[in-house]
Amino acid sequence: MSLYRDTGVVLRVHKLGEADRIITLLTRRHGKVRAVAKGVRRTTSRFGARLEPFGHVDVQFYTGRSLDVITQVQTVDAFALPLVADYQRYMAASAITETADRLAAEEGEPALKLYLLVTGALRALAAGERDASLVLDAFFLRAMSFAGWAPAIAECARCGDPGPHAAFHVQAGGSLCVRCRAAGSVHLAPEVLVLLEALLNGEWTVAERSVQGTRRDASGLVAAHLQWHLERQLRSLPFVERRAHEWRPREEPVSGK
Repeated sequence: MSLYRDTGVVLRVHKLGEADRIITLLTRRHGKVRAVAKGVRRTTSRFGARLEPFGHVDVQFYTGRSLDVITQVQTVDAFALPLVADYQRYMAASAITETADRLAAEEGEPALKLYLLVTGALRALAAGERDASLVLDAFFLRAMSFAGWAPAIAECARCGDPGPHAAFHVQAGGSLCVRCRAAGSVHLAPEVLVLLEALLNGEWTVAERSVQGTRRDASGLVAAHLQWHLERQLRSLPFVERRAHEWRPREEPVSGK
């Protein structure tokens, strides 16, 4: 019998038979792993609740012929508890795990940077200290950088001429200078480029000073760029609420109550 352990985030689950589930995890050392959790849909299961989406867990696997089998589970971070209690953060987390599942296409291929990006984004969402929309867009930009698809923001995507440049073209790879501007390019306000660069580089003080319209424009570009490279639409993304003006940290009391 071959056993191994790893820490991972549960990306998705599928029913198998009457009582089992197939669990897809993004792990620290083994990349994406699909494994069977036997009996977890029974009420008497010892660790069924720990293998829900967004769970950050320490797992022991038994190497099977086609799918590995989960034999032990311990919770590392209970991200799911605060996420399922808030619709906006839940949908943002769903978009994050769906993206990670698409980017980690090959099972068993190490993807440490992506794993750290996912756990960092889920931790920020669970803490509730930042706007969920900003956290999601920051994750998208950094995940695209991991995949080699990062949009050009500070320079022209074609000639490399330093920016900022007002034109942006998804298919061309990002910002375009006047000489390289292609048909179908959109015109960006300077504030949108500032926000994109701040999210990519983790400059949260700059990002959180942005206004709703700037965030909405940046989110549209980031989503279009990601989905063009994925060659498909993210199922969860249309349900993500982009309402920056209504966001408040969890610990901050709402005025008038």
